[in-house]
Amino acid sequence: MPKSKRNRPVTLSKTKKKGKEHKENVLNTIRDSVEKYESAYVIAIENMRNLKFKSFKEKLKSSSRFFLGSNKVMQVALGRSASDEIRPGLHKISKLLRGDTGLFLTNLPKEEVKRIFDEYEDYDFARTGTVATEKVELNEGPLDQFTHEMEPFLRKQGMPVRLNKGVVELVADFVVCEEGKQLSPESARILRLLGIKMATFKLNLICRWCSDDFEIYREGLEDSDIESS
Repeated sequence: MPKSKRNRPVTLSKTKKKGKEHKENVLNTIRDSVEKYESAYVIAIENMRNLKFKSFKEKLKSSSRFFLGSNKVMQVALGRSASDEIRPGLHKISKLLRGDTGLFLTNLPKEEVKRIFDEYEDYDFARTGTVATEKVELNEGPLDQFTHEMEPFLRKQGMPVRLNKGVVELVADFVVCEEGKQLSPESARILRLLGIKMATFKLNLICRWCSDDFEIYREGLEDSDIESS
């Protein structure tokens, strides 16, 4: 009986990597898009959440386009200097694509863009390593929000708990996190159980380019950051 070709294991080392052809496609897509939209922005991303970003992007798809990924590839697509930029002044934007940033292309008026980005923010549960925005402390006594089945899990998170007549009870005050300090994996799990959201997903405008104008919105950037090479 012939062997089935389905469900064969694939060694990850043999899977194809994104190569030169893929990079060229991305470069060309960005360059083509820059020609179609009136304005280009660099955006900074705080506490990225893929589903929330997808929803935000969906609302603007009729008038705009986002590019996230390799800053280096986006820089090459736009041009890194006045000598190789694809449109006059775009190299100024290219220099600001660094860190957790992306490219936003749109035909919306700048006033509308600023309003949309300024008004938008969404909250989510903080992950390990996030800096706590407040101190959270649980007082000694019963924890009615947890069922008795949760007691072993809570103990594993470092909480001094016990079962008292089927009710989860703290035997001493317990500090989940301190304001200004990074969350441990255990703290992040407990905050999620408590329903406390400390992460704010936010998209901030860094700068704007159009054919006859260039503006920087983010404070603290020096003029040297945008000087021509």
